[in-house]
Amino acid sequence: MPLNRVLIGFALAATVSNAALAQDTAPRKPGVVVAIGGALKVDNAPVWSRLVQEAGGPGAKFAVLATASDNPERSGARTAQALNQAGAVAEVIPLSPKWKGVDWQALRDEPALAAKVAGMQGVFFTGGAQELITSTLQPGGRPTAVLQAVRQVLAQGGVVAGTSAGAAIMSEWMFRDAQDALSVLKGRLREGLEIDRGLGFVGPDLFIDQHFLKRGRIGRIVPVMQAKGYRWGLGVEENSAALIRGTHIEVIGARGALLVDLSQARHNPKLGAFNVQGAQLSFLDRGDRHDLATGVTTPAADKRTGPIDPSSPQFKPFFQRASFYPDMLGDNTIANAMAQLVDSPDAELRGLAFNGRALLGLRGGAAAQGGSATEIERTEGRLGADRGSPSVDDFLPDLGFEFRLYKGPGTFGYFTGAWGGEDYTVLRVYMDITPVRLRNPLYQPLTAAPAP
Repeated sequence: MPLNRVLIGFALAATVSNAALAQDTAPRKPGVVVAIGGALKVDNAPVWSRLVQEAGGPGAKFAVLATASDNPERSGARTAQALNQAGAVAEVIPLSPKWKGVDWQALRDEPALAAKVAGMQGVFFTGGAQELITSTLQPGGRPTAVLQAVRQVLAQGGVVAGTSAGAAIMSEWMFRDAQDALSVLKGRLREGLEIDRGLGFVGPDLFIDQHFLKRGRIGRIVPVMQAKGYRWGLGVEENSAALIRGTHIEVIGARGALLVDLSQARHNPKLGAFNVQGAQLSFLDRGDRHDLATGVTTPAADKRTGPIDPSSPQFKPFFQRASFYPDMLGDNTIANAMAQLVDSPDAELRGLAFNGRALLGLRGGAAAQGGSATEIERTEGRLGADRGSPSVDDFLPDLGFEFRLYKGPGTFGYFTGAWGGEDYTVLRVYMDITPVRLRNPLYQPLTAAPAP
């Protein structure tokens, strides 16, 4: 589409939008940021309809920014269709480096387009590559006119939502390209590579991650929080969403979100590898609400009749014992382990995170070889003693991490079977992560005993 035709359309719409804004002087409620954990299904009515409701109800106008997508035309059209089916009036904004025939560098600072976006009640960022969003809307740290317009939507009480990459940009720092959580635990946390500046819609105190339980990202959120001084981190699961209004969080959708609190956490810098003691984890299931300011969690209504208090003399645990988890970065492992611990008689459970492929000498290990020296790599001689042939893909194949989850002050839970499964809310489980050295090879086959 020629740029002049795009701008003429935006200019006409902007005139109407500015007039409407000038007439609307009524007090507005605070805006809401909606971080969606990726893989959002088109039939997830609780999320799509809630977006429209928060933006003012049927007829709410949404700008769809498919800036992160490899195919922005298709991604934008599908997102707009889902919003429209939920009652919105959504329009795709052709602002992407991969949108053919559009001068996106001129468009991002075009006053007419910025005015059009500012007149919306909601903005939706699709998934893809989050660095495309930040480099387009905030090149070199400079906020463009369109980014300022998105901030205006939020300031006016509107909705700023994003899924997957669109959720990653919500905090001031974001993961740029850190697909392997274990490599982050091992020290791969470089600015401009694994992490980068986000757009900061949720403010300076909360870090957002996505695809969280499915991809075992507990292993990467805690290191970045520790490195950048975050107290809170929120990892949103796929096909689920966290509505964030100030300090208030509400979880909706198919699953939930994990809240990490490092306010009482400690670490030992002398170990030479990432470690943490006393991190607090809370799993917020769909329907749960939490206030960061007070620390109070209000569970979904169906769970209020099923409290689990491990400190009560009347506590009757469901599980006989807590398990050992050999892959703490597995699919949903951290949430399952927390639920099992809170509903068992055990005071703690343990598990491991390590690169089994590297210890077996297989290609395709956890961390890419090369890169700048980290504190971990400088201790490689000590941690890597007695190793066999190192993996070509993992710079520290025998470095692993022990996860210790344990009960402490305030550990509590809620349960319901009303939704057709075993659904838990788990509050204030404590976590230590300790670096360990694994044997190389990890195991050896049994051999026949010698003949007598």
